[in-house]
Amino acid sequence: QVQLVESGGGLVPAGGSLRLSCAGSGRTFDSYAMAWFRQAPGKEREFVAAITRSGSSTVYADSVKGRFTISRDNAKNTVSLQMNSLKPEDTASYYCAARTGPLTTHPRYDYWGQGTQVTVSS
Repeated sequence: QVQLVESGGGLVPAGGSLRLSCAGSGRTFDSYAMAWFRQAPGKEREFVAAITRSGSSTVYADSVKGRFTISRDNAKNTVSLQMNSLKPEDTASYYCAARTGPLTTHPRYDYWGQGTQVTVSS
């Protein structure tokens, strides 16, 4: 079992950058594929980015490709999401998620954080 805590959200103007972090508890953090999802008010939760257990492979939603970068540090039990060139449509609550199975873009993750709010002003 792993507990996830996100941080780093906030208010940023369009074109700006933010770096989200997700800290995981437990000693088996490298057993989990990790992902970021987001959910805007009135919309379904959507996939943003994911990374394999070792960090050797990543997958991105088309809407963030080239602007966002997911990374992980298994020694520190953290996964990060660097967000550049932010747009108002990136405004959402961002959630960190972990699963013991293979990486997937579907929300079939075993563990979720509480979310952190990102607001991009136009």
